[in-house]
Amino acid sequence: MSFEISAGGLSACFKSKTFGGNTMRLRAFVFDDDERIRSLLTIVLESRGYSVLAFPDPTRYSLYLDSECSCPPGHVCGDILITDNNMPNMKGLDFIRMRMQNGCRGIVQNKAVMSGTWSAVDLAYARSLGCKIFEKPFMLEEIHRWLDECEKRTDASRKLIDWPVASLNYAGTG
Repeated sequence: MSFEISAGGLSACFKSKTFGGNTMRLRAFVFDDDERIRSLLTIVLESRGYSVLAFPDPTRYSLYLDSECSCPPGHVCGDILITDNNMPNMKGLDFIRMRMQNGCRGIVQNKAVMSGTWSAVDLAYARSLGCKIFEKPFMLEEIHRWLDECEKRTDASRKLIDWPVASLNYAGTG
């Protein structure tokens, strides 16, 4: 895949996984209260062919407020999770822990946490949860390498739950 940012904007070759002639579109969730980072990651993921759902924090997305995984058996909500750790309403690591405890079968398989202010305790906690750790500011190449790894791990037979995508992306500020 090629990825280039120039004065003319962003150009990329779209990338989807193909298995047995079927193209699998990947779904990613991005949680970050910084709209610039949320938008940048959305552009990066969409340039790779992902369907992206981006929000300032998990509390803005009602599906993740349930105490149990709400995906029907044999289905997952998404393939990739990238979250900031220090958000106003919820820490990213706490969100990941809750999803794992609540039986999530999807996004917790490929999870990354970003922060510009990592404490030793949070770093150890992130590692114990099996998270990929990114230090802000991060290099886009780091994100691309991690996504390459995630794509190789993604089960081609997994089924995503259906949602009306138009209503899912957060359009507000914050």
